[in-house]
Amino acid sequence: MTGYILSAILVSAGITLGLRALPFLFFRGERKMPEWLSRLGAILPSAIMAVLIVYCLRSVKSDFVGSGIPGMLAVLVVAISYRWKHNTFISIVAGTVVYMVLIRML
Repeated sequence: MTGYILSAILVSAGITLGLRALPFLFFRGERKMPEWLSRLGAILPSAIMAVLIVYCLRSVKSDFVGSGIPGMLAVLVVAISYRWKHNTFISIVAGTVVYMVLIRML
């Protein structure tokens, strides 16, 4: 059983590494990325963030006090801290801390 789990982790890590390295290997040197791929790279982070916000706030209607208020305040903290510091790590940590504190208090 342990060998199976270890091999699954190693295969997953290898595939993830390969997928992350593939664009750098494919578009190195004089070969340029296509324009549509550059636009996708500029738009995709915002789209992913919007999907994550919707996912995090999906239960607001059913439990507004328990998860809605903490979730909305955490999203607000993430947005403000990112605009202030432009650091994704700090924003994620700040939002997570605010959310965890608020769900314990409410």
